[in-house]
Amino acid sequence: MFGFSKNKIDTDPKKIEDILSRNTEDVFIYESLKNKLLSGKKLRVKLGFDPTGDKIHIGRASILRKLKSFQDLGHQIIFIVGDFTAQIGDPSDKLEKRPFLSKEDILKNLKDYKQQVGKIIDVSKAEFLFNSKWLSKLNLEETAKLAESFSVGQMLSRRNFKERFENGTEISLREFLYPLMQGYDSVAVSADIEIGGFDQLFNLKAGRVIQKYYGKSEQDIMTIKMLEGTDGRKMSTSWGNVINIVDDPYDMYGKVMSIKDSLIYNYFLSCTELSIEEIEIITKELEEKENYKEVKSKLAKEIVSLYHGKDLAEKAYKNFEDTFSKGGVPEDILKINIAEDTPLVDVLLDQKIIESKTEWRRLVSDGAVSKDSIRLEDHNTKSLNGVYKIGKRRFVKIIN
Repeated sequence: MFGFSKNKIDTDPKKIEDILSRNTEDVFIYESLKNKLLSGKKLRVKLGFDPTGDKIHIGRASILRKLKSFQDLGHQIIFIVGDFTAQIGDPSDKLEKRPFLSKEDILKNLKDYKQQVGKIIDVSKAEFLFNSKWLSKLNLEETAKLAESFSVGQMLSRRNFKERFENGTEISLREFLYPLMQGYDSVAVSADIEIGGFDQLFNLKAGRVIQKYYGKSEQDIMTIKMLEGTDGRKMSTSWGNVINIVDDPYDMYGKVMSIKDSLIYNYFLSCTELSIEEIEIITKELEEKENYKEVKSKLAKEIVSLYHGKDLAEKAYKNFEDTFSKGGVPEDILKINIAEDTPLVDVLLDQKIIESKTEWRRLVSDGAVSKDSIRLEDHNTKSLNGVYKIGKRRFVKIIN
């Protein structure tokens, strides 16, 4: 978005206004943060992600892009991998207790994390840290002192805790520890600013409380608007409505094309690097012409280009048009050599094209499975030569 300056901090008011306003839900404290950005002082800007899954979706990527905008102005950005806090489990916006993740699960999720983050920020110029480095060293006495910073009443005033308490849903004491740990992260890295999703506001403000407890300056806070998933709900891996930044370009393009029309503007704003002026022109044209498919195609190209380059974005566009607009078959169709007496459901399960036999029965019952454009109605059909379409975007070619 902006050119990175190695030694000088960029204090261009227009760029600062863009950071403070674009895709921003709230800034606490606004005047304090604005003055800091205009001062020319190099700020320490913190963002943390818990590796609860092995893929970063574009909802989280939109927050990373905000972090990048600070980096582009020359500030020191700090990306914290919550390998310790992931075990505790962030209760933000959760109406039931998170499972306790094992260290093995976390290490598995971390395998490609730095590479994914590096698709957006320059990790060579960032501090890329793991919070187990300091949180694992906290003893019981220090944790007890930290806990003194909050009352049970304050914790229960948090919306999701309040709802769970009133409904008689279990709340673990472990979950009360989470904001303390995230707040201690801000102490450990001496954060001037912390950014996060809007659902993180309680945890972000906890950072100020903990910093004050340790006699440090309190960080300013910026929350980013939450991005809706392909089905209109909050984007969440557990709901399967995500677009991951490591998705195949063809799949990524198709997922963007499947979003609700009402989400187009938010996706341009959150997930692309187009200027506000360019986005306004596009959306004005959309209002006048109602050319949703054309505009959504531009959106899909922009998003795929960011993670896979313009050439693959163009190929994804052509593939989508040939497959879904003209009734063709994708260029990269999966080809499987299999004996013809093998049940098709077993082949699809083995290839992870479907997740379960329950899903298979539902797809067949809904008329969402076809062979060579002819609908299949038998759940027990065998694998025969031909091209199979499963659902809206899954294709496979069986060769006996």
